[in-house]
Order: sequence, then C-alpha cells, then structure tokens
Amino acid sequence: MRRANLADRDLLVAWDADPDVRASGGDDDWRDWDSVLAEESGYEEFWLAVEDDGPSGIVVLLDAAREPTHYWGDVEPDTWALDIWIGRPDRRSRGLGTAMLRWAIERCFTVHGARRILIDPLETNVRAIDLYRRVGFTDVGPRTFGEDRCLLLEVSRPDRPRCEPTE
Repeated sequence: MRRANLADRDLLVAWDADPDVRASGGDDDWRDWDSVLAEESGYEEFWLAVEDDGPSGIVVLLDAAREPTHYWGDVEPDTWALDIWIGRPDRRSRGLGTAMLRWAIERCFTVHGARRILIDPLETNVRAIDLYRRVGFTDVGPRTFGEDRCLLLEVSRPDRPRCEPTE
C-alpha cells in the first residue's frame, strides 16, 4: 500500500469512469481528485493497493467525527469510515479487496486509535456487503445518504486501548 498523490489523478479519474465502479458507488461517491490529492486534510487518507505491475485499487480512510460535512451524522470521536474499490477489472474477485479491507481496518485501529469503523455500500451491492460481513462488519441498518439507499455496517473494537497516531 502507498499513499495516493497528484501523479495518480488520471488513473483515479479513469477508475471512476469504469461502469462497475460507477454502479457500486452511488450518486454521492465522486471526488474532485485534484483538490483532495493536493491537500492534506488531516481527516482523510487515500491509499493505493500496488501490485507488481502498478496500482489496482484504492482505500479511503476517513475520520468520520472530524469530517466537515458530517456525512456520517453525529458520531463519537474515534469513529472512522472506509471506502474501497478495485479500479482494475482484471483484479476483481481475486482476494485483493479482502486484503485491502483488512489492511485498512488494522490501520484505523492501530495507527488512528479507532474504536468503530463504518462503511456504507449501496443496498444493491450484495457482493460488497458479503465481503464486509465476512471480515467482521455487522449491520447497523439501512440508511439514505443523499439519493443513495445504503446498508450501514460497522466493526467495533472497544477492547482496544486508544493509540496515538504515528506515521
């Protein structure tokens, strides 16, 4: 895994245009890559899964309590949220998403001291929902974000002590 940067902008824009990525993302899931990659927000991280022949997918880690639009609502401190997708069609259904998701969960818990992690797939994205459940997420319930009908899921680790962020 490596941090995404401005040099990855065209790749990310191309991934966003992929029909399967668009179908799984909903109406509210598009970013202005120029601005988000150019600035360090302090509450959001973009990580690329890189294989031998280059990037294959992206994970977004977000401090849901500090995110300024309050997309996730009023959440407790130490609540993080994830967004994940495989940009390269030839890399889907090979276990890469599972590996990326496990990496992201571990980073949220150990580096950021998260106690709770949220994820919001579209209700129609049953493959993603199955993956999230397999790695330990549990259903919170249906939720509408903008125009998107989603299933909110969470994984919690109240037994873990608060960790100070490190890099």
